[in-house]
Amino acid sequence: MIDERAIAVRWESVGPLLDERQRRVFAAGEARSHGRGGIAATARVTGLSRRTIERGLVELQAGERLEAGRVRRPGAGRPSLVARDPTVVEDLERLVCPATRGDPERPLLWTSKSAAKLAVGLRELGHEIADRSVLRLLAGSGYTVQANVKTREGKDHPDRDQQFEHINSTVAQALAAHEPVISIDGKKKELVGNFKAVGREWAKSGQPVQVNTHDFPSRAEGKAIPYGVYDLARNEGWIQVGVSSDTAQFAAGSILAWWRGLGRERYPHATILTITADSGGSNSARGRLWKIELQKLSDLIGIPIRVCH
Repeated sequence: MIDERAIAVRWESVGPLLDERQRRVFAAGEARSHGRGGIAATARVTGLSRRTIERGLVELQAGERLEAGRVRRPGAGRPSLVARDPTVVEDLERLVCPATRGDPERPLLWTSKSAAKLAVGLRELGHEIADRSVLRLLAGSGYTVQANVKTREGKDHPDRDQQFEHINSTVAQALAAHEPVISIDGKKKELVGNFKAVGREWAKSGQPVQVNTHDFPSRAEGKAIPYGVYDLARNEGWIQVGVSSDTAQFAAGSILAWWRGLGRERYPHATILTITADSGGSNSARGRLWKIELQKLSDLIGIPIRVCH
């Protein structure tokens, strides 16, 4: 009678330390040492198939030795996907090329098509392939999945460099003179209500805060409109949150709130306020209302205002 418990003890002690071939040969040695019924008993204990143990017996009988670091004979194992299907890479390239992004001169390309969609396309062309294999082939061809990057700004104005040099020089002179310099911009609007927000917080396990499935504006209690004022010299930000609209009056009111809350105390001897801003929205360079509100703001704070768009 074969003592399977003893085989199990030896297998649990040694098995996890062995590679594929060593496990096969170990099981074959156990099976051969027990004679008739040894293969079946060893298979039950180790979970290896009878065929695997029989292969191990053949290797033991032949005394076959492999090169150091190898667990299979050269040429053994499943052939690669490319070897079995030589045209799959070429067909994948044709599917990817219409959706390829990035500079073609760069070695690293990326695609906007998912692996699942590419796999479906390849199967329609007669290839037997799964999503994971598509990912491996793409990686081997130098592709990655990336998000869009904002880089194209359209045609540049011929004086663009001089414009930024002028803005930089103006700001640098104001900072050197210890005059207030701020950067302004409207921020992302948010619906106010029982909606999902980015981030996490501590809560009892299994008791998350429950929010609406859809962020429909009709279910909102209102809309929060943040407007940012950034003090370049002190590296400090000020956020004014409105509930109506991002208008020129709201933008000027946000700057006034910053001046009364921080600016006036920070720069008691200021002779001019320098503002850097983009040219859109409530602080548009062409907006007449924005210029009117700036004049009103200048009258209120008692110093001139200079804007660099």
